[in-house]
Amino acid sequence: MKLTIRAMTLDDLNDIMEIEKTSFTIPWSMDAFKDELTSNDNAYYLVAVYDEKAVGYVGMWHVMDEGHITNIAVHPSHRRNKVGLSLLQTLIDKSKENSITKITLEVRESNSLAIELYSKLGFVSEGIRKHYYSDNNENAVIMWKYL
Repeated sequence: MKLTIRAMTLDDLNDIMEIEKTSFTIPWSMDAFKDELTSNDNAYYLVAVYDEKAVGYVGMWHVMDEGHITNIAVHPSHRRNKVGLSLLQTLIDKSKENSITKITLEVRESNSLAIELYSKLGFVSEGIRKHYYSDNNENAVIMWKYL
């Protein structure tokens, strides 16, 4: 089967929670995702679907002419298969269609694979948020992509 990228729906949330729990030490709750999908008019979420199962997702807030990537994760069984790349490229394309001129995100300083992926897509490091992550006080690298 082929990987497809589409808008996230409430029906995807069980799969999304599995991805969250295997990807983060402090995962978002199902209620947080429900709120994003049903109550946040600025939120936009995509899922990567393989064999009718969500295997990755990315979320972004659209504020004025900026996009802020809130989170991205790929199920461990599908990592290193360009799922994250496909999600981000689709998000970038959709952002251009919606008059977004720049996209930002924060990433753990130690997450060299993610930083490499973002750099490959044209994101550049423009600062550090000291002690950003509450689980271990790790710094975050602030990255921007200008469309």
